[in-house]
Amino acid sequence: MTVARTAGMVSAKGLPIADSGKRSVREGLLQQLVDMIVSGEMAEGSILPNEADLTDKFGVSRTTLREAMQYLSALGIVRSRTRAGTTILPRENWNYLDPLVLDATLKFGADEHFYISLIEARQLLEPAAAAQAAANATARQLFQISKAFEEMVGANARDTEEWSRADLDFHTAIINASGNWVYRQFATAIRAALLASFRLTNRASQSHEQAISKHQDVLEAIRMRQPNVARHAMEQLIGVARSEIAEALRDARP
Repeated sequence: MTVARTAGMVSAKGLPIADSGKRSVREGLLQQLVDMIVSGEMAEGSILPNEADLTDKFGVSRTTLREAMQYLSALGIVRSRTRAGTTILPRENWNYLDPLVLDATLKFGADEHFYISLIEARQLLEPAAAAQAAANATARQLFQISKAFEEMVGANARDTEEWSRADLDFHTAIINASGNWVYRQFATAIRAALLASFRLTNRASQSHEQAISKHQDVLEAIRMRQPNVARHAMEQLIGVARSEIAEALRDARP
């Protein structure tokens, strides 16, 4: 059976074929709008130009613009009201876990509140994940944690990309080994933010040897199936990370 290949036609199963061209235009528009809003070029509280002006500015159709605005509304970035227009909402309403918003936040310089909020979430989540990993990890999951640790050991220094990525893999492997799907989804959603956070803290003052020791404490507790010890070791590790973030942010201030 011949399968239709052009826009507006249907597949062999009778389903409409996605218009990849239209989708790419919409995604490009979304990227531009999110970047302009997150960067502050379009300020919080401001009212966007009317539909005609926006379609002319970005060279898109009304349908594409409306779809983009619906997406921004779902993210808590804008609110549209009849006669009042479309307003950019305050940042506290935004869904920072959306990849577009998260990438733009990192691109245009995440502020201190962003990183502190991230470390606070990690302080709640990762000790529990480490405890559950100690109780539930399979042999394969233990191997993944150990492999990431060995890659950290093999890194020449903490201020390298190799260390940061191995650090990310270590924490991600522990979260995966917890067996908790909510933890896993959270780690997947904030992977880019975690990597940016590790890059920031790994330039701080703690030595390579001290960092290895802290991570090894977590690994050994998980290997020995000691949930409470693993929880405490992760609490200590995240506590150090919090101090390093505070130090790195202080150093970054003008």
